[in-house]
Amino acid sequence: MNTRNWIVLLALVTAGCGVGAKLPIGKPVATVAGTDAEIGTQTNVSAPVPASDAQTVEQLDTTTAQERAAAAAAPAVISEVRLGTTIASLGDPTDPGFWAETGLVDQVVMGRLEYPGAGTSVQVELRPSGGSPGSGTRVSLPAMRVLKAPLTELPELVVFSG
Repeated sequence: MNTRNWIVLLALVTAGCGVGAKLPIGKPVATVAGTDAEIGTQTNVSAPVPASDAQTVEQLDTTTAQERAAAAAAPAVISEVRLGTTIASLGDPTDPGFWAETGLVDQVVMGRLEYPGAGTSVQVELRPSGGSPGSGTRVSLPAMRVLKAPLTELPELVVFSG
C-alpha cells in the first residue's frame, strides 16, 4: 500500500472517531502521490439515495455528521491547483454525496470548493458538466450544507483540484 493510501485511510479512520478534529486545520501534514482516480475511489462518500418521498433538506441529505465533518476537513494533499471562481447553484438533491458539476474540469477529479462568504470549504468530487468554464457549477446538497451556502441563492465559490 503506497503512502497516499495510508494517509487517506488514516484520515478516514480518524474522522470517524473524532481524532481528526485535533489535527491542524489548513496545514497539510504530508504530500502524497497517486492518481486522482485512486484518491476519488477512497475519499468520495457513497451516501444512500434519499427516499423517493423525501421533501426536506434533512430527508434529502443522507450523509452522516461524520461524513460532513470529514468533507469539511482540510485535504491531505498540498499540491492543489486553483481552477477559478464560479457561480454555484444547488444540484440534484437526490444525487447523494459530495460533488460538483463544473465546466472547470474535463474529467472526474477530487477537489475542494471554498465559499469566501462564510469562510468555509468542502472536499468534493469534481465532475465535468460539459459546459464552458464560465457556465456555472451545480453543487450537491451535502456540499452546500457543509459550505453553509444559501440553498436558494447563487453564491460565488472558488474551485480547486488536487
